Amino acid sequence: MVEEAILVEQLQDTKTKEQAFRVLITEYKERLYWHIRRIVISHDDADDVLQNTFIKVFRGIDNFKQDSKLYSWMYRIATNESITFLNKKAKESNVDISELKQQMVSGLYADNWFSGDEIQFILQQAIATLPEKQQIVFNMKYFDNMKYDEISKVLDTSVGGLKASYFHAVKKIENYIKTKVD
Repeated sequence: MVEEAILVEQLQDTKTKEQAFRVLITEYKERLYWHIRRIVISHDDADDVLQNTFIKVFRGIDNFKQDSKLYSWMYRIATNESITFLNKKAKESNVDISELKQQMVSGLYADNWFSGDEIQFILQQAIATLPEKQQIVFNMKYFDNMKYDEISKVLDTSVGGLKASYFHAVKKIENYIKTKVD
């Protein structure tokens, strides 16, 4: 892994920007893909959002001030791009966002890229019922194993608020799974 400060320096230098960007994509593509995929659910949509995320990162790297970690900044962009994508898709489909998420999760079994079993499908259904912030906090904490202070920088919110969101998300997911498994 390339030292982050050196990578940022190379990204902000016109002579080394393209080569450094290839390194950045190699380093972060998979993590960002799965973060986005958990939000937008579909593989094809995740690919589109990931591409948009990297375009925004490439265009905005000169404005990156290094007051947070590079991946925190990119996670914020990926999160915002994912939310924007879902809102646009819901508007185009003329449904509200929670209904759209349920439709998307229902389509998981038909998705060739979903390799989960029944309990993973139920978990995805449970996550889709969460309010947007709880869903994102749960995904970042549970799947990405991020620390609260890292999530706080990505979402620009307090650690205490994140802990509460995660706690409530876990309780809702547990209750949902109990109703489906029992």
